[in-house]
Amino acid sequence: MNNDIYSFYELIEKYNVKVPIIQRDYAQGREKNVIICENFLKALKVNIISSRPINLDFIYGNVEGDVFLPLDGQQRLTTLFLLHWYAFVKDVNDDQTRDILKKFSYETRLSSRRFCEALLDNCISVDDLNTSISKQILDSKWFFISWKYDTTIRAMMRTIDIIHSVFRDMDNIWDALVNRKNVIFHLLVLENFGLSDDLYIKMNARGRLLTPFENLKAEIQDKALKEKWEETREEIKKFSYKIDGAWTQFLWNNFKKNNSVDNAHMNFMTAIVMAKLSTGQLLRGLERIDVIRKLNDNNTDRELINYIDQETFKYIYDSYELYCELFESRSLPPLNIEMWRHNPESNLLYQILLGYNTSYTHKVLFYAQTEYLLENKTIIQEKYEEWMRVVRNIVSRADITADGKRNDIVRSPETFYGAINLISELATGCNDIYKYLDENAISSSFAREQVREEIIKAKIINRNPEQKILLFRTEDNELLRGKIRFALECANYKQYINEIDFELLEKVQNVFKKHFDRELDNHNLEFDKFRRTMLTIEVNGKYQFYNYWWSYWNAGEAEKRKLFPLFREVEYFINIDEFKPYFKELVFQLISKSYDEIISGFVKPDNMENWQYRLIKEEKLIFNCDSKYIAISHDRTYCYLLKSKRPSDTDGSKIIR
Repeated sequence: MNNDIYSFYELIEKYNVKVPIIQRDYAQGREKNVIICENFLKALKVNIISSRPINLDFIYGNVEGDVFLPLDGQQRLTTLFLLHWYAFVKDVNDDQTRDILKKFSYETRLSSRRFCEALLDNCISVDDLNTSISKQILDSKWFFISWKYDTTIRAMMRTIDIIHSVFRDMDNIWDALVNRKNVIFHLLVLENFGLSDDLYIKMNARGRLLTPFENLKAEIQDKALKEKWEETREEIKKFSYKIDGAWTQFLWNNFKKNNSVDNAHMNFMTAIVMAKLSTGQLLRGLERIDVIRKLNDNNTDRELINYIDQETFKYIYDSYELYCELFESRSLPPLNIEMWRHNPESNLLYQILLGYNTSYTHKVLFYAQTEYLLENKTIIQEKYEEWMRVVRNIVSRADITADGKRNDIVRSPETFYGAINLISELATGCNDIYKYLDENAISSSFAREQVREEIIKAKIINRNPEQKILLFRTEDNELLRGKIRFALECANYKQYINEIDFELLEKVQNVFKKHFDRELDNHNLEFDKFRRTMLTIEVNGKYQFYNYWWSYWNAGEAEKRKLFPLFREVEYFINIDEFKPYFKELVFQLISKSYDEIISGFVKPDNMENWQYRLIKEEKLIFNCDSKYIAISHDRTYCYLLKSKRPSDTDGSKIIR
């Protein structure tokens, strides 16, 4: 072992310092630790003023190549980094020093690491005595809103404000820290042990490495014993017996594929804990959201045991038993419905256990599946798929942008919390979800618009069961993806179920199946025929469907518009009240005609400009416009086929008169 005295700057000159993923979040700047942090910094200031070196005791860790991985001392090192950053901004601010300070890196989360880099790369004033530095940071363009919810970043900004309050009246801080070395510590490098070995040496007398799962397993067993959660359960049915026996054997037999069984256990329990934190009362408000985010980012979080109460413990136990039993009897129901981008590789459980690309949405779908299987000892495949269909429609809905971006509705801890609570409410009727939706008021406000649509579908199915397959075919369409209100409106639906013309709905569904059931490439000829046909559609005397999008930034003296550069933009279009009549008229025409027939039979009306007519009739004009953007002159007598999506002028763009 090496024993040496270093200042912080000497340490980062010699090594790249990386706080490893196994370490907890930065805690010294937490609100509850403000007094401790302030006293620590005041003690540093006293010694700096008196030019007496202060020794911060031992900081020890492992060295791998040129990287120092701290095992103990992370909190002090982070505070020293922030103090050096403050002194750097106040006294130095040169590129060479900036690069050296960047050798301190936070590996616990990508956001924390990027925040440290952003602090050094962007200009922050420390001379304004009236404005807190954290407020400047929060108001900066480079600060991501999501960073506000990172507990480490929040603690860092609080520490920066404390540093400013303590040191703002002091000059030459950098000289005291770097040149005079008034703050030092003993660096203890553990050469004969790996970092992880030493981390857990105190937990195991023999020094054997404990995995995060082994630690969690021991902590759950200990908590269950102390809290008497299994007092009446016989020994062979207790958690400790099951987790070391049948449950692990179950995972080993079915899911050991490029993944350790320990990881599978952690993925499984973390997904359940996230769900039960959402429905339970263990945490509330922002703290609950922070923890859900943290667990989604890291399934091996050392504080996981703190979020397991008796209700969650029971749910974990019951879920293990459920899936073991189903796999033993080979009766896990298949999911024979289109899940779009969330189609599981094998099944939802498999995806959760392996932990590959498991988004918030995947965890919601897994929770919905688990709820059904726990609630229904007798599985009816039809009812199971109806339940998962409703859940799929809800979690797949999100507001699509004018640029054709269709994000998942569940993509943050806040929406995860909302989705889980909605699923928990609906699960009361998961054995016959359409009956439940028809007969019960839904209190959750999550995805309210889509839930209303699911209620409409439930009423249609319960009163017209013979139309269920037609509804399913309609909502499985690639363009509609579960949201069929537009198709229903085409079939005369306004407010009441009995208004629907099901014969017409079937014709509408056939149009969607024929023309809009696959993602069309921008340069697809069929897609261009669709664009040209849309130009033939008139609403209220206007042939201007392209006004669904416009930009303040014109191309020269012409107004920019676009002609569906992306297939997914059509979905955005049909949900705009002002423009959906264009698409409705198109659907009606496509019931009996093809694109070619509509285009060839179109006769130029008196109120249509010649350039519009040419775009319809001359196939190669739109086809050869790669951007699918046009710009229309202010007098509307000509247009440009724009060379790119974001031109500031029309040079090089083809003019059509």
